[in-house]
Amino acid sequence: MLNANQNCNIGFVGLGVMGKNLALNLADHGYRVAGFDLDTHKVQDVLHTEEAERLDNTAPARIIGCSNLEDMLSSLVKPRVIVVLVPAGKPVDAVCHNLIAAGLEPDDIVVDCGNSQWTDTIRREAEYKEKFKFFGTAVSGGEVGARFGPSLMPGGDADSWKYLQPMWEAVAAKIGKDGQPIVSNTPGKPVTEGEPCTAYLGPNGAGHYVKMVHNGIEYADMQLICEAYHLLRSLLGYEPEEIGKLFAKWNQGILNSYLVEITADILQQYDHATGAPLVDMILDSAGQKGTGRWTSISATQMGVPAGIISESVYARALSTLTSEREIAAGKLTADVESGEIEAADVEKAIEEALYCAKICAYAQGFQLLRAAQKEYDWVLNFSTIAKIWRGGCIIRASFLQKIADAFDENHELENLLLNDYFADAMDTKQAGLRKAVVLAAQSGIPTPSFFSALAYFDGYRSEVLPANLLQAQRDYFGAHTYQRVDAEPGQKFHTFWQEEGRPERKV
Repeated sequence: MLNANQNCNIGFVGLGVMGKNLALNLADHGYRVAGFDLDTHKVQDVLHTEEAERLDNTAPARIIGCSNLEDMLSSLVKPRVIVVLVPAGKPVDAVCHNLIAAGLEPDDIVVDCGNSQWTDTIRREAEYKEKFKFFGTAVSGGEVGARFGPSLMPGGDADSWKYLQPMWEAVAAKIGKDGQPIVSNTPGKPVTEGEPCTAYLGPNGAGHYVKMVHNGIEYADMQLICEAYHLLRSLLGYEPEEIGKLFAKWNQGILNSYLVEITADILQQYDHATGAPLVDMILDSAGQKGTGRWTSISATQMGVPAGIISESVYARALSTLTSEREIAAGKLTADVESGEIEAADVEKAIEEALYCAKICAYAQGFQLLRAAQKEYDWVLNFSTIAKIWRGGCIIRASFLQKIADAFDENHELENLLLNDYFADAMDTKQAGLRKAVVLAAQSGIPTPSFFSALAYFDGYRSEVLPANLLQAQRDYFGAHTYQRVDAEPGQKFHTFWQEEGRPERKV
């Protein structure tokens, strides 16, 4: 905690929204912070905020501002810990080089807490190992999470983690014995009990990779909620406020989550200027920062079926084609069916569809993590990952405890769908998913992630798929060979399609 000589425990380079709030979080837990930013206004802002929030005005400042990197390094106890919160990419390397020039030493630890690509983290750990210890820690939870308890996903040098662990466990979100987050969003009154939502995940890029998959699941979760909203509005004619109240009701059950909670709140908000529902005044063109796209690309590269995540990325891309969609709306028509539907039945079907699709999306995310640990020689604890996502992060949900339980029961579980709880849930609720997909298709309502979830479930449970025909096609035009069901596994065959009699030979 505070040192007798008042030296600082940790330094920050970058005091934007996340840097400022994480620094204040550390200060609340008794750590003294030295902060630097090229924008001096940001430095002054965090100092003024800390002064206003300090409960004891006679106590020394918990955060000090530094005019340059040399001053910051001289303010830190050794080994020096410096958190870097600047835009991902070249700015991170620029800070690293400037820190070296300012006097960084081999035992010092530089922690990248930004949304860096995991491959950059792997490179940086190797590139800078003679100069200092580079460590990655992904942060989830946004502004409020950073201030009062985020989910932290650390990956890097194991010895560095031993030094960082007390600080990270102090500031991370906490989970109570009931499996629910302990929340106290009050400056100066941090949560000091409960299970911290952080744990060492592995070397080099493991932490940033896990955060990337988290964000990919987040993309899917958000898109599925949006599709549920779209169905309720289009099929039943519900207004946003009515749908918001329904989401609030669902949030009391198995769909309990931060994203469902905030969706319920958003849909009940009215625009101050027009009096219309605020959601109706927001342009339907979605932004993205790239982590969902990275997840989709990584899944494709490793041959992992993550279609729900990919469809959520594509849905955002399609939404940006605003002018094209306006033209298409006047030119293209849907040949749709209409019939009598019962509102209560549709509500139930969409609720079940949302839960089933959510299970499938998380199943894909954890399949991707399983493939990544083989690809990068990591040893990931999937139960631990689920547990540190229960609080602080954007996808926090009661549902994650069930995932943690599933991996605790079977550390070698290949897919969440094979766990008894999730298999039973899909068995009893898949009718809702099927009905939602049918209603969407019949009514011309785009629900790509619901469609993808059902296709994934049906594909995964199929003992035989038409890939046998596909392999025959590949062999026909490209001599890519195939395996036979009645031969030894791995034995390849090729049919000479253009020769008389079409002989087949082993390859």
